[in-house]
Amino acid sequence: MFGTVVVGVGIAGLARIRDLMNPMPSSPSEHLKLLGFVSRRSFGNIDEAEQISLEDALRSKEIHAAFISTENRSHEETIRMFLEAGKHVLVEYPMALSAEAAHELWETAEQKGKVLHVEHIELLTEEYKQLKKEVAGKDLVKGTLHFTGSVLDETKAGFPAFSGIARLTWLIDLFGDLTITSASREEQKDKNYSRMTVHFQTANKKPLTWIEERGPGMRREKKINFCFTSGCLENFPQAPRPAVGLFMQDQNLFAKKLLGQVSKEELAAEKWRILRCLDLAGMIQQQCEQPEKICS
Repeated sequence: MFGTVVVGVGIAGLARIRDLMNPMPSSPSEHLKLLGFVSRRSFGNIDEAEQISLEDALRSKEIHAAFISTENRSHEETIRMFLEAGKHVLVEYPMALSAEAAHELWETAEQKGKVLHVEHIELLTEEYKQLKKEVAGKDLVKGTLHFTGSVLDETKAGFPAFSGIARLTWLIDLFGDLTITSASREEQKDKNYSRMTVHFQTANKKPLTWIEERGPGMRREKKINFCFTSGCLENFPQAPRPAVGLFMQDQNLFAKKLLGQVSKEELAAEKWRILRCLDLAGMIQQQCEQPEKICS
């Protein structure tokens, strides 16, 4: 059994507590035992989960793994504390708000012999699984992924290339490694509006565009337009309802890693994808923040 603690009790943290307290029967998650949760706010108990201090969580020899569900800006520091204390870590994406920090944390985990698992539930949705099947084996001509959503506090969530890294992860997972050809950002600060546009090339020199657009009242939505030699895909394929919740699927994957049930090849491919996306996010931020790129 692996004793666990949940750090942060927002929407994701509460979902983690729920799933840890109700693991799927006969799943790897049955090897995880929730021993408490940490929050800046005072809750006492949530259901039967006990609130404990951060110091106690770091010091406890019974806690082997931390589930980090805090604001994006505090991921890096919290991961580092738990790795240094000799704990395995599961963290919601993005694992850090700079590529340099992400590489450093991964090295620390490897030096300590600990699992560092970054949640990417966007790859576990039925919508995405169906899309990946639809795209498989087709020759891309060009494509666009356009995300819209409500306003985020960037001081907490990070630059859009990091807070929106789920979209970048989709593109890398679908089409392989990408090279940035240009990146720009339009901001209308008086209207709380932001639009980041990134142009990529695939390894086969095919163009891909990622647009991340946020403003007051904007509906959370993804639009695709992927054109292949065989035709264009403009709508998501029909997807069944998932039999298992996304956080539970992710928790099972983390437990499998703790139990040594994930191959070295799979772990290496996942590490490459996560760090490559964070590297690209850092380059995108750098390009967008060059003075000549800023529109206001």
